[in-house]
Amino acid sequence: PHRLMGTSATPEQEHLYLETHIAIAVPGEGPSVEVRSSTQHPTGAQVIVARVLGWGRHQVNIISPRMGGAFGGKETQGGQWAAVAALGAVHTGRPVKLRFDRGDDIVLTGRRHPFEAAWEVGYDDEGHLLSLIVELWADAGHAADLSPSILDRALYHVDNAYWLPEVRMTGHVVRTDSPSNTAFRGFGAPQGMVVIEQIMEQVADALGLDPLEIRRRNLYGPAPRDRAPYGQVLGDFRIPRVLAELEARAGYRARLAEVAAFNAAHPHRKRGLGITPVKFGISFTSSFLNQVGAYVVVYTDGTAQLNHGGTEMGQGLYTKMLQVCSHELGVPVGRIRPMPTATDKVPNTPPTAASSGTDLNGQAVRAACLTLVERLRPVAAAALGVSMEEVILAAGNGAAPPALEDGSAAWAWTKAGAAVGFAAVCVKAWMSRVPLAAAGYYATPDIHYDRPAGRGKPFHYYAYGAALTEVEVDGLTGAWRPRAVHIVHDVGDSLNPDLDRGQVEGGYVQGLGWLTCEQMVWSAEGHALTRGPSTYKIPAVGETPEIFAVHLLEHATAPDVIHGSKAVGEPPFCLAISAWMALRRAVLAFGGREPIMPATPEALLLAIEDGRAASPSAD
Repeated sequence: PHRLMGTSATPEQEHLYLETHIAIAVPGEGPSVEVRSSTQHPTGAQVIVARVLGWGRHQVNIISPRMGGAFGGKETQGGQWAAVAALGAVHTGRPVKLRFDRGDDIVLTGRRHPFEAAWEVGYDDEGHLLSLIVELWADAGHAADLSPSILDRALYHVDNAYWLPEVRMTGHVVRTDSPSNTAFRGFGAPQGMVVIEQIMEQVADALGLDPLEIRRRNLYGPAPRDRAPYGQVLGDFRIPRVLAELEARAGYRARLAEVAAFNAAHPHRKRGLGITPVKFGISFTSSFLNQVGAYVVVYTDGTAQLNHGGTEMGQGLYTKMLQVCSHELGVPVGRIRPMPTATDKVPNTPPTAASSGTDLNGQAVRAACLTLVERLRPVAAAALGVSMEEVILAAGNGAAPPALEDGSAAWAWTKAGAAVGFAAVCVKAWMSRVPLAAAGYYATPDIHYDRPAGRGKPFHYYAYGAALTEVEVDGLTGAWRPRAVHIVHDVGDSLNPDLDRGQVEGGYVQGLGWLTCEQMVWSAEGHALTRGPSTYKIPAVGETPEIFAVHLLEHATAPDVIHGSKAVGEPPFCLAISAWMALRRAVLAFGGREPIMPATPEALLLAIEDGRAASPSAD
């Protein structure tokens, strides 16, 4: 009955991690080389260094200490700098350190892919989408890097939370004469989601209906409305519950009335509300990457070292893995040391990316710990002089263990009151020649994808969330401020609520920067003019909302995931799309046209003035 056509363009974004790319290479015997690299993908760096040197990978060891941020920018692009350092070390026989200053890092490394989209949508009188045609173009820069996979994820997420009965989606990776763009938090999903959310807004405008109501009418639901365009059945679709809770917590209906009253009373200032859901698929879209290992070493004093394939870049993975290891092994966190990720301890690992670090490494760590516990169970029984069936272990047990005479906690005990500590069990195991180190391995089950056919189950599960953002725009300058942000986000059974809440808040603010203030500027010759935080504006305290209310969805256990948790790294980034929608509403309240992205004050002012120029009566 109705059709709309349109285009959209999402901008590039600089990672601006605190620690720039850095690598330290030390030549060894053999010959061999060890490289400490700020990388999310130690195995990837190992492959590149070995290829550059013409060596086998067994001659190269990559160690990834804690990084000062990464956001995807160190997934593939750290390998080339590790190779440069290694080449220098091997040829000089001396250690070599390579570290970029901020300007060089921005010039030499890639960013989030800018996308362009063209779309046509068909819908009925009630706003139900009946058909959608979308074509995407991703600016890859001069090399492919991860661009095909990023485009795939963008296509996977054009539907976002909405059922599309008839759809044709096409994507293109475009080579341009610019630095090679690469992974960035969200990995193409935000670029895809923006398209469908713009469509929802424009359909609502065309029909004169509430944008939230249009979104609700198009949500996934029971069969046949439960299947994504690529064939995956959604299962436990939680967006209706998330939206209902968000609407109640944020007082959506009252806010709508308040915004309308404010706008009617203020000719030079306008407010806008935006509310958008997020459905984010969790797993690497290349199925073979969904595997990882771990290696847990126990010493006879009852301490342990924890090795796994994940890297720490400030997201709290090491903390969560300590929690998993502590729970499964039954040893206090303070007695376990997380080791830097290294290719000689855990080989052939995927990058720490796709929000899957906790899911994959947590299960591998758990597997290693379970192996150790099963080896130590009969040793503990022998030490207590009882059968294994009578032994109660601290490992995997939520109950508080009894205290030993020295005040430390028991590791194994009986109902009769006998108890023994972990160190004593470890000594007895060593004396009995029981191995005190174990490897663990995990591969995500039941995921597959037929790329030529465009069908399959690429994701293990989905993470859900929704955000409401209220903004106020000055019509004389384009300056704006966020007044309130309310978020409800699904993290399953959170392993660490403080870390997860921090990821939600940080992801939202980083997404806010992408859509509103972070703008790369280039000279006519193609040189970057924005080469640091003095010229490339990331969100600061002034851009954070006065009210920033984050609620983690309750009673949200996720099946077949480590301790019922869900990934939280990338999905919250997409919640910031609600901010751009709110700015759009405020600009339209002035009689302006839809602003471009990023919606800087200059872009907002131009959108307001262009609309007034086209319709002078709007003043």
